[in-house]
Amino acid sequence: MYKSLCLLYTFVKKSFQIISTTPRRNASSEISHDGLLITLHKQTWTPYPVPMNYYAIQIRTRWEDKYIKRFKALHPELTIPIYFPQRRLDIRRKGRILKTDAPVFPGYIFIEIDDEDSIINYHWDFRKTDGFFRFLRSNQDIRPLAGKDLEVVLHFIKKIGPIAGKSKVYFDKNSRIVVVDGPLIGLEGYIIKVDKRKGRAKIKLDLYEDSFAIDLAFEMIENSSI
Repeated sequence: MYKSLCLLYTFVKKSFQIISTTPRRNASSEISHDGLLITLHKQTWTPYPVPMNYYAIQIRTRWEDKYIKRFKALHPELTIPIYFPQRRLDIRRKGRILKTDAPVFPGYIFIEIDDEDSIINYHWDFRKTDGFFRFLRSNQDIRPLAGKDLEVVLHFIKKIGPIAGKSKVYFDKNSRIVVVDGPLIGLEGYIIKVDKRKGRAKIKLDLYEDSFAIDLAFEMIENSSI
């Protein structure tokens, strides 16, 4: 009898499980199991966005796009969001200016998984795709991004979008860079070098044990308050 009630409780818990919600009004229902009448008290909810987990996958450098395409071709039934944040720079070659896209985190892609799902359900699908190196922290210790790592990654994949373009900046009377708009907003503390002539700011990003020094483009605007 006790075992039957435990199984019933598990079923009911899953049936009424709601993630990231806010209560509105009470409701109740009754079910019968082995002649025992049980009254279930639940609430009607208005859902908020479901919290997600984000994982980093290290793959062969310069294979980021190729890996994502291969994975989707092998697993068309999976709808896991995969992110490959990039940045756009103007590169001068043979007297011409070309717009070139480059990775923000070379050799890394990021996946988004609902809290209800476990990375264990999918990790072999990623590991079997050609070009895979490892999950972070390791294939034996797969952990979602957290803290500063998560904050920086979400800045690019959620706030900025697939490609980080030019920021708008000006320089104050002390020659300090002031970001007005664009991907550099919120990253001022990561800037380690500024090249006014090329219109680039070099930032240093950390991801677990790796560090990345990358350039982000900017254009200068006039500041009437100077």
